[in-house]
Formats: sequence, C-alpha cells, structure tokens
Amino acid sequence: MASTQKKTTPCCIPKAHPSSSSQVLRLAVASGYDPSEDTVPKRAPMATLIRPVEPITDPPATKTSATTKGISIMTRAQTSHPLDPLSAAEISVAVATVRSAGATPEVRDSMRFIEVVLVEPEKQVIAMADAYFFPPFQPSLLPRTKVGPVIPTKLPPRQARLVSYNKRSNETSVWIVELSQVHAATRGGHHRGKVISSKVFPDVQPPMDAMEYAECEAIVKDFPPFREAMKKRGIEDMDLVMVDPWCVGYHSDADAPSRRLAKPLIFCRTESDCPIENGYARPVEGIHVLVDMQNMVVIEFEDRKLVPLPPADPLRNYTPGETRGGVDRSDVKPLQIIQPEGPSFRVSGNFVEWQKWNFRVGFTPREGLVIYSVAYVDGSRGRRPIAHRLSFVEMVVPYGDPNDPHYRKNAFDAGEDGLGKNAHSLKKGCDCLGYIKYFDAHFTNFTGGVETIENCVCLHEEDHGILWKHQDWRTGLAEVRRSRRLTVSFICTVANYEYGFFWHFYQASRSEVKLTGILSLGALQPGEIRKYGTTIAPGLYAPVHQHFFVARMDMAVDCKPGEAFNQVVEVNLKVEEPGKSNVHNNAFYAEEEILRSELQAMRDCDPLSARHWIVRNTRNVNRTGQLTGFKLVPGSNCLPLAGSEAKFLRRAAFLKHNLWVTPYSRDEMYPGGEFPNQNPRVGEGLATWVKQNQSLEEADIVLWYVFGVTHVPRLEDWPIMPVERIGFMLMPHGFFNCSPAVDVPPSAADLELKDDIATKPVQNGIIAKL
Repeated sequence: MASTQKKTTPCCIPKAHPSSSSQVLRLAVASGYDPSEDTVPKRAPMATLIRPVEPITDPPATKTSATTKGISIMTRAQTSHPLDPLSAAEISVAVATVRSAGATPEVRDSMRFIEVVLVEPEKQVIAMADAYFFPPFQPSLLPRTKVGPVIPTKLPPRQARLVSYNKRSNETSVWIVELSQVHAATRGGHHRGKVISSKVFPDVQPPMDAMEYAECEAIVKDFPPFREAMKKRGIEDMDLVMVDPWCVGYHSDADAPSRRLAKPLIFCRTESDCPIENGYARPVEGIHVLVDMQNMVVIEFEDRKLVPLPPADPLRNYTPGETRGGVDRSDVKPLQIIQPEGPSFRVSGNFVEWQKWNFRVGFTPREGLVIYSVAYVDGSRGRRPIAHRLSFVEMVVPYGDPNDPHYRKNAFDAGEDGLGKNAHSLKKGCDCLGYIKYFDAHFTNFTGGVETIENCVCLHEEDHGILWKHQDWRTGLAEVRRSRRLTVSFICTVANYEYGFFWHFYQASRSEVKLTGILSLGALQPGEIRKYGTTIAPGLYAPVHQHFFVARMDMAVDCKPGEAFNQVVEVNLKVEEPGKSNVHNNAFYAEEEILRSELQAMRDCDPLSARHWIVRNTRNVNRTGQLTGFKLVPGSNCLPLAGSEAKFLRRAAFLKHNLWVTPYSRDEMYPGGEFPNQNPRVGEGLATWVKQNQSLEEADIVLWYVFGVTHVPRLEDWPIMPVERIGFMLMPHGFFNCSPAVDVPPSAADLELKDDIATKPVQNGIIAKL
C-alpha cells in the first residue's frame, strides 16, 4: 500500500509533523548512518535486538550517537513501520525467493501465488517501533528494567507469508520469507530473501483467483456441448455469454478438496455494443457445468431442462439515458462540498491523526482494509489504546431457494475469493467527496506478478448532521454544534454484488457495511411462480438470501503492550418485579454479567433487553470510580434461517451466534479456518477454538462480532439495489476525560478536550476530481 501525496484529491497534503521522518533521518545521519548503504542486517535473535540501557543525560563528547531526553536515537533509518503493508518491491522479493526454492524447473513453473501478505510481528515489536523508531515517538511504551528503559538497537527484519498452489501436484503450501535484501530489488540486483519455513497443507483448496476465473470462462465458452446448448436457447454469439465461476462449496464427498472444482453460473447479455450492460438480467437455467480448475477442463456437462431466457427488459440496465430504457433525472441540482482551509486530519505514511484519534491504515488481499493501533489522546492521560487490530475477516452469503442451482449459492467471499483482491480503484467512480487522501494496495496475481490497485482506500471527513442542540425556552437563545466524522473505506465487487466497508470515527467509532449491486437471479418458465423469491420482471425472479459479516476486533482498552487487563461484560435491561421497590410498576434497570469463559461468551443479540457488551479494563477507573471500557452496541441483526443440518453450516458454524470472545492467539485469524474452500471439516475455526473454554476474566480480549441482513428482494431493487446499511458501534463507556482519582474535578485539559470535540466548525471539501 502506498500513501504518497499525489494520492490526495483535490489536495490532502499532510501538515508537517513536529517529529517528521526527515528529522529522524537527520538524527540518524548525525549518528554516522550512511544513506547510501543498501543492505539490511541479517535477522538476529530477539534478545540481541533489544537491550536495557541506563538513562543518558550528557553523553561524552567522543560519542557520536545523538540522544533526546535520555533515549538513544536509532543508528539506522527505518523505512517501513512493522505494520505497513508489503510494498510492490517486497512482494516481488518474496515471490522470487519462494520460486527459486522449487526443487526442479517443473515445480517452479507450476507454482501459482494465491496471497502474499505481511507477517505481523509480536505486539512488543510494534510497541518498540512506536516508542523509538517512528513519530510521534512514545517512549512510555518502552519496557523498563531496574536500570532504565529497554532500548532497541534495531527492529527485526520484515517477513512475508505466501500461500502458493502447485498446479501439477494440486498441493497448497504456506511459506514464511525474511525480506532481508529487499532494497537491492528496486535496482534490479540480487533480490532474494530467505526462506524461514515452508509447510504443505494436505486436503485443502486455497481461494480462487481472477486469472482462474477468466480462464474458466474461456474453457466453458469453447466447450462444444455448451455452445450447442446455448444455440438451442437462441444464442450463437459467445461474446454475449457471461460465465461466473463459483466455488462448489461442500455438499458431499464429490466436492472433496482432492480436486479443485468450480460450478459456473451462466448469464447472457442482449447487446454486444453495450460495454456495461446488465447481463445478470438474463440468467441461463437448466445447464449443469463442473470444471476441473487444476487442469482447466470441463469434467461434467448436462443440459437438464430448457428454460427460456427472460425477455429483454427495457429497464434492465443501469446506464443513464433514454437509449437504455430510462430518462435521466433533471430535478437534482449540483451539491458541492467545500473545505476552504483543507482537511483536519494529518497523514504521515500510513499513520493518521484526526481530532484526538490516531491509528494506522493497513490492507490485506483477504480482508481488505485493516485498522491498526487505534488510540485516543485524552487530555492529561495522554495516548490511551483502544484496539490493536480491526478488520472484517469473513463474509458468507447463503441463499434460501432449495432448487438447483441456487441451493449451492453460499459464497465465502473473503475465504474463497478475497475482499481485498476484489477491491475497486476509487478513481474510476466518485465514491468519496471532499478532500480525500487515497492509499494504493499491492498484491500478487496468480502467476506471481505484482498488481496495484490505485486509490484503493479512501480517507475523508464528512459532515454528520447535528451533534447536539439546545434552546432555552425562557430566553429564546439556542446553541447547536455540528457533528463530523472521519471515514476510512474501501469497496469491492464479488461477481454481482458490491460491498462497501467503512470505519467511521466520531467521538466514538462505528463500523458499517453497505450492500448494493445486482441481484443474483433465476429464470422462470411461463406462468411459473417461486415461493422462495420475488418475481421482479417477466420470466425473472430473485431468491431470498442472507449476508453475514464477521468483524474481528483485537481489543486493548487502556492496555499497554504486554498487558492483558481486559474482560467482557454483558449488559441486559431488566424489568423490576412488582413490590416495594416498584410500586408504580415502571422500574427497570441495567444488569451486568461478566463473561468468564469462552463457552459462556457465545452470545446472541436481544433487542428486547437492549443487550450490549462492554470490553472493560480491570485496573483503570475514571473519576467516578467506574472501570473504564468501550461498549459494543449492536445494530439490526439476524441469525441463519437455514436448518441446523444445512450443508453450508459445516463450514460456517461461527454463524450460529452473534458474539464470540477468545483470548488473543496469533494463529486464530479466520473464523472458518484459513481454507474454507471445499472444506469438509465440521466446525473448523471459532467453533473448535472455544471448546478449550479458556478463561476470559482478565485477558487479552478478541471480539468476534457476527452481523447480517436477511434480503427479501423487492421490485424496486431492480436493476440496481439501493444501498442497504448494517453495522455496529464501539462507544466509550466511562473512558474519555478520565482522572486517576475519584474526587478530582475536571482538569483544564479535560475541558479543552470537550471544547475541541464540540465547537470546531465543520468545513467540508469540494467534489473530488477523479
């Protein structure tokens, strides 16, 4: 991911930071660092990377190392923060290293690369980087000993994790590569890293790739029986045909991962001269195709029944103008957003500061946007951590029609395809308005080349209506404050659907997913009606279905690295029993219950009791004596409507509850396991991990929040569905403006914080010129 100044639209140029990276470089040069060096020290054991150092006051004149406030300045400039996504050069190095490790030319030629992603280091390494190597410096994060702070001499080399697929052997491997010589790669020199480990995972299938999808479409369209079947439906021009390869899921032993399989869905456009025609308006039913994706051959084909193609509908398209069946609206006037003084946020590399918030922007091919190191600068309390890592780790879309082919539509869009690899370049459409800071994303394609999605992540401010207002009825005077929010987002397309993922920062933090795009449809026989969907046009219906998303939130509420002082409390509103305490029968109260173990923490939403959950620090209190925390406030939600024996629930047991809680573990990243594609193993992932029933009473807490929407299509959803929003909110619970003592009044810093939040005028920006 890149974050250069040229990615700002119209101009989001970060203000100079008081501790800029250029200042760090000058200090490093003063210590004797030669910027012309292009080698990186080889990996050393962790014990040699850090050392306890006595506080330095006045170093002897003979020493050349620069110091600041008793902390030695690094001896070498650090070019990448440990959480920065892999650069294009680093990805190239990792791929070349793994390819060169192949035993024979045949093995090397058959290597295909599914994913190359950063190996995120231990939290202590990140703390050292934030304390000592990267501005804004936070020396308080450094671990201390009796003789003083533990000062790092250097950071460990960055590492990449690669998932590769061998087309010859049908094997999936995971490699860890140390990127020890990445800088030489940028000049075309020796560019191999070092293989740290490699492991073959038997009986799994990694995610599918866009190159495979394109090749599968070509194979099917060239298959003579398929062409004959389309001819019977009146289609001879194969350029009109759309083949969407869907993973087969797992329904029986025939779907076992011993073969790499796809069952495509077929659609057909009506006009060859329309570059953006809605081909999903004409599904081709009755044709069964099974493709061996390893060898790219059709292994099963059957024309089961002839269902007429839905007739061309003049309103099927979403392009503007009368030529496509509609009339452009003329009653909407231009709406401009202006920020005459520029944005209020500052960006340095991938580090973002806005109001009192700061965090880092990351990106992976599977999850897409990742938010790291979320913290709040809280007056005299300084920088207070809230979460270490926030992301969406999986989504599942089960359909409710038992008829073929719709019963097997249960896509795992993150685990089978990759949300990040399907992200948009936002310069191709005005997705964001105002002053925008863009970030690029880099990833590998199937053959190992590096591809870049320009303007992949959008960062901008938005006016968000009224923050608060009050009018004094006695005087007639009124006060009002506008609310604003900082939004970090990306949008991806997976076949027919679009998903927008948004992290909003207000005085709280809110996560939102927007669903739009095109329905996945079925064709009807003349006069036929399906009870499992909605007829939306002649010969065309949309099945009922659900969308589920899993947010993984590695929390760190008021915890420094290495501390595990969080617990989860469930809050339910209870009605007081009639009696002396409730003589008027109007009383209700909030009841708290600590979720003490993993099995106890398998919970569901309950709007009747206004149920919510608090991640609470067990050691810190605010000025009223309450333990500080952040609460998870659910939005609208649902659970799977399928029966308990539904086949897709073998792979998606995590959908059975809205909330799961686990202690942090580096290996527990994906709720359905790393390889859900064609996965025959029941309950792999979250449902298996929690069987350990580990204690949560005081731990390094990870929240897994599962939320979804049940989509009963409507006529107005056609051809493009209006955006539907679902999400949740993380809200402070006795967190802001806290004081270490119960009886201390608000400090000047506290009052300044309130004023800063409430009274800053909102100045929005001009429309982005993309």
